[in-house]
Amino acid sequence: MISWKLSTNHYLRWMSNFFNKSDLTRQDADKIVSDTLNNCDDGELYLEESKSESIVLDDNKIKSSNYSSDLGFGFRAISNEVVAYSYSNEISKDSLKNSSENLKSTLKSIKGTYNHEIPKSNKKFYEDINPIEQKSLDSKLEVLNKVNDFLRKKDGSVKQVTASFAGEQKSIEIIRSGGEALTDVRPLIRFNVSVMLEKNGRKETGVYGIGGRQSYDDYLKNDNWKNVCEEAFRIASVNLESKPAPAGEMKVVLGPGWPAILIHEAIGHGLEGDFNRKKTSAFHDLMGEKVASEGVTIVDDGTIDNRRGSLTIDDEGTPTERTVLIENGILKNFMQDRHNARLMNTRSTGSGRRENYRHIVLPRMRNTMMLSGNQTQDEMIKSVDKGIFAVSFGGGQVDITSGKFVFNCTEAYEINNGKIGSPIKGATLIGDGPSILKEVSMVGNDMMLDPGIGTCGKAGQGVPVGVAQPSILIDKMTVGGTKL
Repeated sequence: MISWKLSTNHYLRWMSNFFNKSDLTRQDADKIVSDTLNNCDDGELYLEESKSESIVLDDNKIKSSNYSSDLGFGFRAISNEVVAYSYSNEISKDSLKNSSENLKSTLKSIKGTYNHEIPKSNKKFYEDINPIEQKSLDSKLEVLNKVNDFLRKKDGSVKQVTASFAGEQKSIEIIRSGGEALTDVRPLIRFNVSVMLEKNGRKETGVYGIGGRQSYDDYLKNDNWKNVCEEAFRIASVNLESKPAPAGEMKVVLGPGWPAILIHEAIGHGLEGDFNRKKTSAFHDLMGEKVASEGVTIVDDGTIDNRRGSLTIDDEGTPTERTVLIENGILKNFMQDRHNARLMNTRSTGSGRRENYRHIVLPRMRNTMMLSGNQTQDEMIKSVDKGIFAVSFGGGQVDITSGKFVFNCTEAYEINNGKIGSPIKGATLIGDGPSILKEVSMVGNDMMLDPGIGTCGKAGQGVPVGVAQPSILIDKMTVGGTKL
Protein backbone atom coordinates (compact mmCIF):
# COMPACT_ATOMS: atom_id res chain seq x y z
CA MET A 1 0.00 0.00 0.00
CA ILE A 2 1.26 3.50 -0.87
CA SER A 3 1.30 5.92 2.05
CA TRP A 4 -1.08 8.85 1.61
CA LYS A 5 1.77 11.17 2.61
CA LEU A 6 3.66 10.37 -0.58
CA SER A 7 2.75 11.67 -4.01
CA THR A 8 3.00 9.18 -6.88
CA ASN A 9 6.19 10.87 -8.09
CA HIS A 10 7.82 10.71 -4.67
CA TYR A 11 6.88 7.11 -4.24
CA LEU A 12 8.41 6.19 -7.56
CA ARG A 13 11.59 8.00 -6.69
CA TRP A 14 11.74 6.17 -3.37
CA MET A 15 11.45 2.71 -4.87
CA SER A 16 14.06 3.26 -7.62
CA ASN A 17 17.06 0.89 -7.62
CA PHE A 18 18.94 2.20 -10.64
CA PHE A 19 21.23 4.56 -8.72
CA ASN A 20 22.29 2.21 -5.94
CA LYS A 21 25.43 0.90 -7.67
CA SER A 22 26.38 3.95 -9.70
CA ASP A 23 28.16 7.26 -9.21
CA LEU A 24 25.13 8.77 -10.92
CA THR A 25 22.70 10.12 -8.33
CA ARG A 26 19.03 10.72 -8.85
CA GLN A 27 19.63 14.46 -8.53
CA ASP A 28 22.36 14.26 -11.21
CA ALA A 29 20.01 12.42 -13.55
CA ASP A 30 17.19 14.92 -13.02
CA LYS A 31 19.51 17.84 -13.74
CA ILE A 32 21.04 16.32 -16.89
CA VAL A 33 17.65 15.29 -18.27
CA SER A 34 16.08 18.71 -17.64
CA ASP A 35 19.09 20.54 -19.09
CA THR A 36 19.16 18.34 -22.20
CA LEU A 37 15.45 18.55 -22.94
CA ASN A 38 15.05 22.23 -22.11
CA ASN A 39 14.57 23.32 -25.74
CA CYS A 40 12.94 20.14 -27.03
CA ASP A 41 9.35 19.15 -27.71
CA ASP A 42 9.60 15.84 -25.86
CA GLY A 43 11.93 13.12 -24.67
CA GLU A 44 12.90 11.03 -21.67
CA LEU A 45 15.62 9.01 -19.97
CA TYR A 46 14.63 5.34 -20.06
CA LEU A 47 16.41 3.09 -17.52
CA GLU A 48 16.05 -0.67 -17.78
CA GLU A 49 17.24 -3.77 -15.95
CA SER A 50 16.29 -7.19 -17.30
CA LYS A 51 16.83 -10.74 -16.09
CA SER A 52 15.96 -13.67 -18.32
CA GLU A 53 16.33 -17.42 -18.56
CA SER A 54 15.67 -20.15 -21.07
CA ILE A 55 15.74 -23.91 -20.48
CA VAL A 56 15.35 -26.40 -23.33
CA LEU A 57 14.88 -30.16 -23.26
CA ASP A 58 15.41 -32.00 -26.54
CA ASP A 59 16.25 -35.55 -27.59
CA ASN A 60 15.72 -36.96 -24.06
CA LYS A 61 18.06 -34.55 -22.32
CA ILE A 62 18.42 -30.98 -21.17
CA LYS A 63 19.98 -29.33 -24.19
CA SER A 64 20.58 -25.86 -22.77
CA SER A 65 20.05 -23.75 -19.68
CA ASN A 66 20.83 -20.05 -19.99
CA TYR A 67 20.56 -17.08 -17.67
CA SER A 68 21.35 -13.51 -18.64
CA SER A 69 21.00 -10.03 -17.20
CA ASP A 70 21.26 -6.63 -18.80
CA LEU A 71 21.31 -3.06 -17.55
CA GLY A 72 21.38 0.19 -19.42
CA PHE A 73 19.64 3.37 -20.49
CA GLY A 74 18.23 5.01 -23.59
CA PHE A 75 18.16 8.82 -23.79
CA ARG A 76 15.81 10.44 -26.30
CA ALA A 77 15.23 14.04 -27.36
CA ILE A 78 12.60 15.13 -29.90
CA SER A 79 12.20 18.45 -31.69
CA ASN A 80 9.68 18.81 -34.48
CA GLU A 81 10.09 15.62 -36.57
CA VAL A 82 13.72 14.99 -35.55
CA VAL A 83 14.39 12.23 -33.02
CA ALA A 84 17.84 12.04 -31.44
CA TYR A 85 18.67 8.87 -29.50
CA SER A 86 21.62 7.62 -27.52
CA TYR A 87 22.00 4.51 -25.36
CA SER A 88 24.56 2.83 -23.15
CA ASN A 89 24.92 -0.37 -21.12
CA GLU A 90 26.69 1.65 -18.43
CA ILE A 91 24.67 3.74 -15.99
CA SER A 92 27.15 6.37 -14.84
CA LYS A 93 27.44 10.13 -14.64
CA ASP A 94 30.00 10.32 -17.47
CA SER A 95 28.00 8.03 -19.73
CA LEU A 96 24.82 10.05 -19.28
CA LYS A 97 26.70 13.33 -19.83
CA ASN A 98 28.19 11.96 -23.07
CA SER A 99 24.72 10.95 -24.25
CA SER A 100 23.42 14.39 -23.36
CA GLU A 101 26.11 16.09 -25.44
CA ASN A 102 25.32 13.83 -28.41
CA LEU A 103 21.63 14.70 -28.24
CA LYS A 104 22.22 18.44 -27.90
CA SER A 105 24.66 18.38 -30.79
CA THR A 106 22.13 16.63 -33.04
CA LEU A 107 19.34 19.09 -32.18
CA LYS A 108 21.36 22.29 -31.74
CA SER A 109 19.66 24.12 -34.62
CA ILE A 110 16.14 22.89 -33.80
CA LYS A 111 14.10 24.33 -30.93
CA GLY A 112 10.87 23.24 -29.34
CA THR A 113 8.64 23.60 -26.28
CA TYR A 114 8.67 20.65 -23.88
CA ASN A 115 5.38 18.88 -23.36
CA HIS A 116 5.17 18.11 -19.64
CA GLU A 117 1.69 16.66 -19.78
CA ILE A 118 1.47 12.93 -19.19
CA PRO A 119 -1.55 11.15 -17.67
CA LYS A 120 -1.25 9.38 -14.33
CA SER A 121 -2.78 6.11 -13.23
CA ASN A 122 -2.54 3.86 -10.19
CA LYS A 123 -3.87 0.80 -12.04
CA LYS A 124 -1.72 -2.35 -12.23
CA PHE A 125 -2.36 -5.27 -14.56
CA TYR A 126 0.23 -7.72 -13.19
CA GLU A 127 2.22 -8.26 -10.00
CA ASP A 128 5.75 -6.95 -9.29
CA ILE A 129 7.30 -10.43 -9.28
CA ASN A 130 10.39 -12.17 -10.63
CA PRO A 131 9.10 -15.49 -12.07
CA ILE A 132 12.67 -16.77 -12.49
CA GLU A 133 13.27 -16.73 -8.74
CA GLN A 134 9.86 -18.03 -7.73
CA LYS A 135 10.53 -21.56 -8.95
CA SER A 136 13.84 -23.38 -8.50
CA LEU A 137 15.88 -24.58 -11.45
CA ASP A 138 15.54 -28.18 -10.22
CA SER A 139 11.75 -27.94 -10.19
CA LYS A 140 11.72 -26.57 -13.76
CA LEU A 141 14.02 -29.36 -14.92
CA GLU A 142 11.73 -31.86 -13.19
CA VAL A 143 8.69 -30.61 -15.13
CA LEU A 144 10.54 -30.75 -18.46
CA ASN A 145 11.61 -34.34 -17.80
CA LYS A 146 8.03 -35.21 -16.83
CA VAL A 147 6.86 -33.75 -20.16
CA ASN A 148 9.33 -35.91 -22.03
CA ASP A 149 8.37 -39.10 -20.15
CA PHE A 150 4.61 -38.40 -20.43
CA LEU A 151 4.66 -37.97 -24.20
CA ARG A 152 7.03 -40.82 -24.96
CA LYS A 153 4.95 -43.24 -22.89
CA LYS A 154 1.75 -41.98 -24.48
CA ASP A 155 2.26 -43.47 -27.92
CA GLY A 156 4.88 -45.49 -29.79
CA SER A 157 4.67 -43.04 -32.69
CA VAL A 158 6.40 -40.30 -30.66
CA LYS A 159 9.86 -39.81 -32.13
CA GLN A 160 10.95 -36.46 -30.74
CA VAL A 161 9.94 -34.22 -27.85
CA THR A 162 11.12 -30.67 -27.29
CA ALA A 163 9.98 -28.67 -24.28
CA SER A 164 11.13 -25.30 -23.00
CA PHE A 165 10.70 -22.62 -20.37
CA ALA A 166 11.44 -18.94 -20.93
CA GLY A 167 11.16 -16.39 -18.13
CA GLU A 168 11.87 -12.71 -17.73
CA GLN A 169 11.62 -9.83 -15.32
CA LYS A 170 12.06 -6.34 -16.75
CA SER A 171 12.25 -3.31 -14.44
CA ILE A 172 12.05 0.15 -15.99
CA GLU A 173 12.16 3.75 -14.81
CA ILE A 174 11.32 6.71 -17.03
CA ILE A 175 12.64 10.14 -16.02
CA ARG A 176 11.21 13.20 -17.73
CA SER A 177 12.19 16.86 -17.62
CA GLY A 178 11.35 18.49 -14.31
CA GLY A 179 12.07 15.42 -12.19
CA GLU A 180 8.97 13.46 -13.19
CA ALA A 181 9.52 9.70 -12.83
CA LEU A 182 7.49 6.57 -13.55
CA THR A 183 8.37 2.92 -12.97
CA ASP A 184 7.11 -0.52 -13.90
CA VAL A 185 8.13 -4.11 -13.11
CA ARG A 186 7.09 -6.58 -15.84
CA PRO A 187 7.13 -10.35 -15.42
CA LEU A 188 6.83 -12.63 -18.46
CA ILE A 189 6.90 -16.40 -18.91
CA ARG A 190 6.35 -18.92 -21.67
CA PHE A 191 6.06 -22.72 -21.63
CA ASN A 192 6.28 -24.52 -24.97
CA VAL A 193 6.00 -28.16 -26.13
CA SER A 194 6.75 -29.65 -29.55
CA VAL A 195 6.20 -33.31 -30.40
CA MET A 196 7.01 -35.16 -33.63
CA LEU A 197 5.10 -38.31 -34.56
CA GLU A 198 5.98 -40.91 -37.19
CA LYS A 199 3.46 -43.29 -38.72
CA ASN A 200 3.79 -45.37 -41.87
CA GLY A 201 6.92 -43.49 -42.84
CA ARG A 202 5.28 -40.07 -42.48
CA LYS A 203 6.45 -37.52 -39.90
CA GLU A 204 4.41 -34.59 -38.57
CA THR A 205 4.93 -32.13 -35.74
CA GLY A 206 2.54 -30.46 -33.31
CA VAL A 207 3.46 -27.36 -31.30
CA TYR A 208 1.61 -25.68 -28.45
CA GLY A 209 2.53 -23.19 -25.77
CA ILE A 210 1.14 -20.96 -23.01
CA GLY A 211 2.34 -17.85 -21.23
CA GLY A 212 1.72 -14.40 -19.83
CA ARG A 213 2.74 -11.94 -17.12
CA GLN A 214 2.52 -14.31 -14.16
CA SER A 215 4.58 -16.89 -12.31
CA TYR A 216 5.30 -20.32 -13.74
CA ASP A 217 3.10 -21.91 -11.09
CA ASP A 218 0.06 -19.97 -12.24
CA TYR A 219 0.26 -21.89 -15.52
CA LEU A 220 1.59 -25.26 -14.35
CA LYS A 221 -0.36 -25.92 -11.14
CA ASN A 222 -2.53 -29.05 -10.95
CA ASP A 223 -0.37 -30.68 -13.64
CA ASN A 224 -1.63 -28.20 -16.25
CA TRP A 225 1.54 -28.95 -18.20
CA LYS A 226 -0.21 -32.16 -19.26
CA ASN A 227 -2.87 -30.10 -21.08
CA VAL A 228 -0.12 -28.45 -23.14
CA CYS A 229 1.34 -31.86 -23.97
CA GLU A 230 -2.06 -33.23 -24.98
CA GLU A 231 -2.72 -30.29 -27.30
CA ALA A 232 0.68 -30.58 -29.01
CA PHE A 233 0.09 -34.33 -29.44
CA ARG A 234 -3.42 -33.73 -30.83
CA ILE A 235 -2.16 -31.25 -33.44
CA ALA A 236 0.56 -33.65 -34.57
CA SER A 237 -1.98 -36.51 -34.78
CA VAL A 238 -4.34 -34.38 -36.89
CA ASN A 239 -1.50 -33.47 -39.25
CA LEU A 240 -0.63 -37.16 -39.66
CA GLU A 241 -4.10 -37.73 -41.12
CA SER A 242 -4.10 -34.62 -43.30
CA LYS A 243 -4.34 -34.58 -47.08
CA PRO A 244 -3.18 -31.95 -49.59
CA ALA A 245 -5.10 -28.70 -49.35
CA PRO A 246 -7.36 -27.52 -52.18
CA ALA A 247 -6.69 -24.26 -53.99
CA GLY A 248 -8.86 -21.50 -55.32
CA GLU A 249 -11.23 -18.78 -54.19
CA MET A 250 -13.64 -19.99 -51.51
CA LYS A 251 -15.30 -19.28 -48.18
CA VAL A 252 -13.09 -19.50 -45.11
CA VAL A 253 -14.11 -19.93 -41.48
CA LEU A 254 -11.47 -18.77 -39.03
CA GLY A 255 -11.61 -20.35 -35.59
CA PRO A 256 -11.46 -18.33 -32.36
CA GLY A 257 -8.29 -17.24 -30.56
CA TRP A 258 -4.93 -17.65 -32.28
CA PRO A 259 -6.22 -17.11 -35.88
CA ALA A 260 -6.49 -13.43 -34.88
CA ILE A 261 -2.80 -13.28 -35.79
CA LEU A 262 -4.18 -12.56 -39.27
CA ILE A 263 -5.99 -9.49 -37.87
CA HIS A 264 -2.81 -8.46 -36.06
CA GLU A 265 -0.57 -8.70 -39.10
CA ALA A 266 -2.79 -7.78 -42.01
CA ILE A 267 -4.81 -5.04 -40.30
CA GLY A 268 -3.23 -4.11 -36.96
CA HIS A 269 0.10 -2.91 -38.35
CA GLY A 270 -1.75 -0.76 -40.85
CA LEU A 271 -3.46 1.02 -37.93
CA GLU A 272 -0.22 2.06 -36.19
CA GLY A 273 0.33 5.80 -36.11
CA ASP A 274 3.73 6.06 -37.80
CA PHE A 275 2.61 4.28 -40.97
CA ASN A 276 -0.41 6.57 -41.21
CA ARG A 277 1.49 9.77 -40.49
CA LYS A 278 3.88 8.87 -43.28
CA LYS A 279 0.90 7.84 -45.48
CA THR A 280 2.36 4.41 -46.16
CA SER A 281 -0.60 2.51 -44.73
CA ALA A 282 -3.59 1.46 -46.79
CA PHE A 283 -5.75 3.08 -44.05
CA HIS A 284 -4.02 6.49 -43.87
CA ASP A 285 -6.81 8.55 -45.47
CA LEU A 286 -9.81 6.49 -44.31
CA MET A 287 -10.48 7.86 -40.80
CA GLY A 288 -14.22 7.95 -40.13
CA GLU A 289 -14.99 5.85 -43.17
CA LYS A 290 -16.44 2.37 -43.45
CA VAL A 291 -13.48 -0.01 -43.77
CA ALA A 292 -15.10 -3.27 -42.64
CA SER A 293 -18.39 -5.10 -42.61
CA GLU A 294 -21.12 -4.13 -40.17
CA GLY A 295 -20.52 -5.85 -36.84
CA VAL A 296 -16.73 -5.86 -37.12
CA THR A 297 -15.21 -4.12 -34.09
CA ILE A 298 -11.47 -4.27 -33.47
CA VAL A 299 -9.75 -2.96 -30.34
CA ASP A 300 -6.19 -2.89 -29.06
CA ASP A 301 -6.26 -3.41 -25.31
CA GLY A 302 -3.32 -3.16 -22.93
CA THR A 303 -5.46 -3.42 -19.78
CA ILE A 304 -6.23 -7.16 -19.57
CA ASP A 305 -4.83 -8.64 -16.36
CA ASN A 306 -1.72 -10.80 -16.74
CA ARG A 307 -1.87 -10.95 -20.53
CA ARG A 308 1.31 -11.11 -22.58
CA GLY A 309 0.62 -7.85 -24.42
CA SER A 310 -0.64 -5.88 -21.42
CA LEU A 311 1.26 -2.93 -19.93
CA THR A 312 0.73 -0.83 -16.84
CA ILE A 313 2.50 2.03 -18.60
CA ASP A 314 4.05 2.09 -22.04
CA ASP A 315 7.74 2.77 -22.64
CA GLU A 316 7.17 6.53 -22.58
CA GLY A 317 5.31 6.42 -19.26
CA THR A 318 1.80 6.83 -20.65
CA PRO A 319 -0.79 4.60 -18.93
CA THR A 320 -2.06 1.89 -21.22
CA GLU A 321 -5.70 1.82 -22.34
CA ARG A 322 -8.32 0.05 -24.40
CA THR A 323 -8.27 1.71 -27.82
CA VAL A 324 -11.19 1.18 -30.21
CA LEU A 325 -9.68 1.04 -33.70
CA ILE A 326 -12.67 -0.03 -35.81
CA GLU A 327 -16.23 0.16 -34.46
CA ASN A 328 -19.04 -1.58 -36.37
CA GLY A 329 -16.98 -1.29 -39.53
CA ILE A 330 -16.03 2.42 -39.10
CA LEU A 331 -12.36 3.42 -38.65
CA LYS A 332 -12.16 5.33 -35.35
CA ASN A 333 -8.54 5.54 -34.17
CA PHE A 334 -4.91 4.72 -34.84
CA MET A 335 -2.47 3.44 -32.22
CA GLN A 336 -0.20 6.29 -31.16
CA ASP A 337 2.98 7.00 -29.26
CA ARG A 338 3.65 10.57 -28.07
CA HIS A 339 5.81 11.58 -31.06
CA ASN A 340 3.43 10.54 -33.82
CA ALA A 341 0.41 11.73 -31.83
CA ARG A 342 1.86 15.25 -31.52
CA LEU A 343 2.63 15.43 -35.24
CA MET A 344 -0.86 14.19 -36.10
CA ASN A 345 -2.53 16.59 -33.64
CA THR A 346 -3.99 13.86 -31.47
CA ARG A 347 -3.04 12.07 -28.23
CA SER A 348 -1.01 9.03 -27.28
CA THR A 349 -2.98 5.82 -26.80
CA GLY A 350 -0.30 4.33 -24.53
CA SER A 351 1.12 2.36 -27.46
CA GLY A 352 4.74 3.58 -27.39
CA ARG A 353 6.91 0.47 -27.10
CA ARG A 354 10.52 -0.62 -27.54
CA GLU A 355 12.24 -4.00 -27.33
CA ASN A 356 14.77 -2.70 -24.82
CA TYR A 357 16.87 0.36 -23.97
CA ARG A 358 18.89 -0.03 -27.19
CA HIS A 359 15.86 0.78 -29.35
CA ILE A 360 13.74 3.84 -30.08
CA VAL A 361 10.05 3.99 -29.24
CA LEU A 362 7.52 3.07 -31.95
CA PRO A 363 3.71 2.84 -31.91
CA ARG A 364 3.04 -0.86 -31.41
CA MET A 365 0.16 -3.23 -30.75
CA ARG A 366 -0.57 -4.73 -27.32
CA ASN A 367 -3.51 -7.20 -27.29
CA THR A 368 -5.30 -6.81 -30.62
CA MET A 369 -8.81 -8.24 -30.70
CA MET A 370 -11.94 -8.54 -32.79
CA LEU A 371 -14.95 -8.48 -30.47
CA SER A 372 -17.72 -11.08 -30.42
CA GLY A 373 -20.87 -10.97 -32.51
CA ASN A 374 -24.08 -13.03 -32.37
CA GLN A 375 -23.57 -16.02 -34.65
CA THR A 376 -22.35 -19.49 -33.69
CA GLN A 377 -19.48 -21.34 -35.27
CA ASP A 378 -21.90 -24.14 -36.17
CA GLU A 379 -24.05 -21.67 -38.14
CA MET A 380 -20.98 -20.59 -40.10
CA ILE A 381 -19.92 -24.12 -40.95
CA LYS A 382 -23.44 -25.08 -42.05
CA SER A 383 -23.58 -22.07 -44.42
CA VAL A 384 -20.48 -23.17 -46.37
CA ASP A 385 -20.89 -25.55 -49.33
CA LYS A 386 -17.17 -25.66 -50.14
CA GLY A 387 -14.40 -24.00 -48.16
CA ILE A 388 -11.93 -24.49 -45.35
CA PHE A 389 -11.95 -24.17 -41.58
CA ALA A 390 -8.67 -22.64 -40.37
CA VAL A 391 -7.89 -23.34 -36.71
CA SER A 392 -4.29 -22.20 -36.36
CA PHE A 393 -1.59 -20.32 -38.26
CA GLY A 394 2.16 -20.44 -38.45
CA GLY A 395 4.35 -17.95 -40.27
CA GLY A 396 3.30 -15.41 -42.84
CA GLN A 397 4.28 -12.30 -44.78
CA VAL A 398 2.56 -8.89 -44.87
CA ASP A 399 3.06 -5.72 -46.91
CA ILE A 400 2.03 -2.81 -44.67
CA THR A 401 1.55 -0.37 -47.56
CA SER A 402 -0.99 -2.49 -49.39
CA GLY A 403 -2.12 -4.79 -46.60
CA LYS A 404 -1.42 -7.83 -48.79
CA PHE A 405 -0.65 -11.00 -46.86
CA VAL A 406 0.16 -14.71 -47.13
CA PHE A 407 -0.36 -16.95 -44.08
CA ASN A 408 0.39 -20.63 -43.62
CA CYS A 409 -2.23 -22.75 -41.85
CA THR A 410 -0.81 -25.20 -39.29
CA GLU A 411 -4.20 -26.78 -38.60
CA ALA A 412 -7.06 -26.64 -41.08
CA TYR A 413 -9.95 -28.76 -42.39
CA GLU A 414 -12.08 -29.02 -45.50
CA ILE A 415 -15.69 -27.92 -45.31
CA ASN A 416 -18.04 -29.80 -47.65
CA ASN A 417 -21.82 -29.33 -47.75
CA GLY A 418 -21.91 -27.63 -44.38
CA LYS A 419 -19.82 -30.20 -42.56
CA ILE A 420 -16.20 -30.27 -41.38
CA GLY A 421 -14.29 -32.87 -43.38
CA SER A 422 -10.71 -34.13 -43.52
CA PRO A 423 -7.75 -32.23 -42.12
CA ILE A 424 -5.65 -30.60 -44.81
CA LYS A 425 -1.97 -29.73 -45.08
CA GLY A 426 -0.20 -26.99 -46.98
CA ALA A 427 -3.04 -24.45 -47.03
CA THR A 428 -2.11 -20.79 -47.34
CA LEU A 429 -4.48 -17.85 -47.02
CA ILE A 430 -3.84 -15.02 -49.50
CA GLY A 431 -5.43 -11.58 -49.58
CA ASP A 432 -5.21 -8.04 -48.29
CA GLY A 433 -6.40 -6.70 -44.96
CA PRO A 434 -8.72 -3.89 -46.14
CA SER A 435 -10.53 -6.19 -48.58
CA ILE A 436 -10.85 -9.10 -46.17
CA LEU A 437 -12.50 -6.89 -43.54
CA LYS A 438 -15.31 -6.18 -46.01
CA GLU A 439 -15.79 -9.88 -46.76
CA VAL A 440 -16.65 -10.80 -43.15
CA SER A 441 -20.30 -11.88 -43.23
CA MET A 442 -20.65 -13.59 -39.83
CA VAL A 443 -19.03 -12.82 -36.48
CA GLY A 444 -19.20 -15.48 -33.79
CA ASN A 445 -20.19 -15.30 -30.13
CA ASP A 446 -17.16 -17.31 -29.01
CA MET A 447 -14.31 -14.80 -28.70
CA MET A 448 -11.21 -16.41 -27.24
CA LEU A 449 -7.77 -15.10 -26.26
CA ASP A 450 -4.65 -16.69 -27.69
CA PRO A 451 -2.66 -18.92 -25.28
CA GLY A 452 -0.05 -16.22 -24.62
CA ILE A 453 2.88 -16.90 -26.93
CA GLY A 454 2.95 -14.04 -29.45
CA THR A 455 5.93 -11.85 -30.29
CA CYS A 456 5.56 -9.04 -32.83
CA GLY A 457 8.41 -7.88 -35.05
CA LYS A 458 8.71 -4.34 -36.41
CA ALA A 459 11.75 -2.37 -37.53
CA GLY A 460 14.06 -5.05 -36.12
CA GLN A 461 12.38 -4.99 -32.71
CA GLY A 462 10.42 -7.80 -31.03
CA VAL A 463 7.84 -7.14 -28.29
CA PRO A 464 5.36 -9.50 -26.55
CA VAL A 465 1.79 -9.20 -27.82
CA GLY A 466 -1.56 -10.92 -27.60
CA VAL A 467 -4.44 -11.51 -30.02
CA ALA A 468 -8.07 -12.59 -29.71
CA GLN A 469 -11.11 -13.07 -31.89
CA PRO A 470 -14.33 -15.06 -32.23
CA SER A 471 -14.98 -17.42 -35.10
CA ILE A 472 -15.60 -15.43 -38.28
CA LEU A 473 -16.85 -16.29 -41.77
CA ILE A 474 -15.05 -14.69 -44.70
CA ASP A 475 -17.18 -14.99 -47.83
CA LYS A 476 -14.39 -14.80 -50.37
CA MET A 477 -10.72 -15.54 -49.94
CA THR A 478 -7.92 -17.00 -52.03
CA VAL A 479 -6.59 -20.29 -50.70
CA GLY A 480 -3.27 -21.60 -51.93
CA GLY A 481 -3.03 -25.36 -51.76
CA THR A 482 -0.95 -28.36 -52.79
CA LYS A 483 -3.71 -30.60 -54.16
CA LEU A 484 -3.03 -31.58 -57.78
